Amino acid sequence: MRTTTTTAVLTCLLAGLVAGCGSGDGSESADEMLEDANAAMRALKSVRIDSTSTAAKGGTVTVRLVTDLKSRCTAKATFSQGGSLEQIRTGETDYVRPDRAYLESRRPGGVTGEQRLWIRTSADAAQPGDGLSSCTRPFASFGTAEKGKSTRVGGREAVELTVSDEEDRGGKYTFSVATQGEPHLLKVVYEGADYDTSTSFTDFDEPLDVRPPKSSEVIDGQHAPR
Repeated sequence: MRTTTTTAVLTCLLAGLVAGCGSGDGSESADEMLEDANAAMRALKSVRIDSTSTAAKGGTVTVRLVTDLKSRCTAKATFSQGGSLEQIRTGETDYVRPDRAYLESRRPGGVTGEQRLWIRTSADAAQPGDGLSSCTRPFASFGTAEKGKSTRVGGREAVELTVSDEEDRGGKYTFSVATQGEPHLLKVVYEGADYDTSTSFTDFDEPLDVRPPKSSEVIDGQHAPR
């Protein structure tokens, strides 16, 4: 996905990245490999996405997302400045669980004891930059891709493709693309003026079991701590 803002590291990281990869015989152009990858990634029934984004001024956000790429997913965001935020999305409902450190970092002294409850809220209430993930990913190309060196990611042969985004003040993407088996995107590295992000894709089409928390561990959003 093309990034047009640089003020929020987490916004870009959670919004997702485009896919790119190749079919493996070396005859395709870099742009054709991106198109093949987009189609392969969109066809997945599930995937795990692990991202780490580091701001130039300091601070890191790490996100693990397991998703059906439609409406069911689980995510956990961990912040270097303190705490973590867990999420379960089932269709139109989000269950969100911030830990004590997360709440303390945003409201010092406002939390006593451990925090184990999930907050139930509408998925429509999620906003860019609030730490919550979308289950979907666009997997759409942009710019012009160029082939780079061969590499290995997670034990699979791959080739690197680079794409520069002119609308992102020189931001550069490097896509590591599987050249064995399905043309999956295996890794993306984004290098920008304000932050860098590394994202890996694994567990393609693995069984996905996304369930809401136990009712005894859930409170309505209107009763959540603020």
